[in-house]
Amino acid sequence: MAETRRYRGQTIDDEQVAFVREFIALHPDSSRWKLSRQLCEVLGWKQANGALRDMVCRGLLLQLERAGEIALPAVRCQIPGQRRDARLRPQPVLIDTTPLAMPLSALSPIEIQLVRRTGDEPLFESLTEQYHYLANLAYEQPVGEHLKYLVWGRGALGTRPVACLAWSSSPRHLGCRDRFIGWGMEARRRNIHLLAYNTRFLILPWVRVPHLASHILGRMAARISADWQAVYAHPIYLLETFVDPERFRGTCYRAANWKVLGETTGRGKADLTHRQNRSIKQVLAQPLHRRFRELLSA
Repeated sequence: MAETRRYRGQTIDDEQVAFVREFIALHPDSSRWKLSRQLCEVLGWKQANGALRDMVCRGLLLQLERAGEIALPAVRCQIPGQRRDARLRPQPVLIDTTPLAMPLSALSPIEIQLVRRTGDEPLFESLTEQYHYLANLAYEQPVGEHLKYLVWGRGALGTRPVACLAWSSSPRHLGCRDRFIGWGMEARRRNIHLLAYNTRFLILPWVRVPHLASHILGRMAARISADWQAVYAHPIYLLETFVDPERFRGTCYRAANWKVLGETTGRGKADLTHRQNRSIKQVLAQPLHRRFRELLSA
C-alpha cells in the first residue's frame, strides 16, 4: 500500500517522493533553498495568496532526508539565528514606562496597527520578549500564516504603545474545538486555514485601564478576517486561544463574547507518549460568521 506523509498540512505520497529524489539528481547545482522553491513551483505548493509554501517544503525535505528517503545537497551557508537553538533574541527597545492609569475614554483614540513586515515589527518583538509571561521560553518566529499587531493609545498623555497581539495558524488537532465545529477529518484538513489562533496577548504591565483588553478583542474580531484576506487571500471564520487557569481566568475573553469549549489534554502537538507532559489549558473560541459551522464543514 502506498504511504502518504504529512507535514504541517502538506501531503506527499510515494510517487512524489520518487519524483523529488529524481528532481534533486537532475539539479545537482541547486542549493537547498533553490531546490525548495523549484519544487514548490513544480508541485504547485502555494498559499491561497500565491506565495510559495517554501518553509513547509524545506521542513518536509529535512524530514524526508532524516528518514533516509532522499539525499539533500550539503549546506552551503549558515544563516545566523536560523537554527531553532541559535535564534537571535530581539534587542530591548527603550520606551516610556510611565504608569497609565485612567478610564478607557481617556486613552482614546485607540489605534490597532498591523505591524508584520513593517518598521514597527522590531518594537512588537521587543515588547513581547521583555514583558510577556512566556518570554522565558526559547524565542521562535512563527512558521506559516501569522499576523502581529501593536495597539496604541493616543489620548491626552500622548501616543503610547499599550498592548501587543499575535495570531497564527491554528493547531490541527483539538478535540473540544473539533466537536464544537462538528467537522470531519477531511473538512478539517481542507479548512483549518480558516481559523486563527491568538498566540500572544500582552497588555503592557504599566497600563491600568479598565475594560481595555476586552475592547481590543472586540475590535480585533471586527477586522482580523479582512486583514487575513488582504495578506493571505482567504477569510477567517473562527478565532481560538488557550488560557492557563493556573495563571489567568480569561475574563477579558469572556467579556468579549468568547466561549469556553473545554480543555486541552496537556500532551502537546508533538506527543508520542499519550501522557500529560504540560499544564492543561482552557480552550476558548469566538465565531466570526453566523454560518461558521457550515462554512468550515464544506
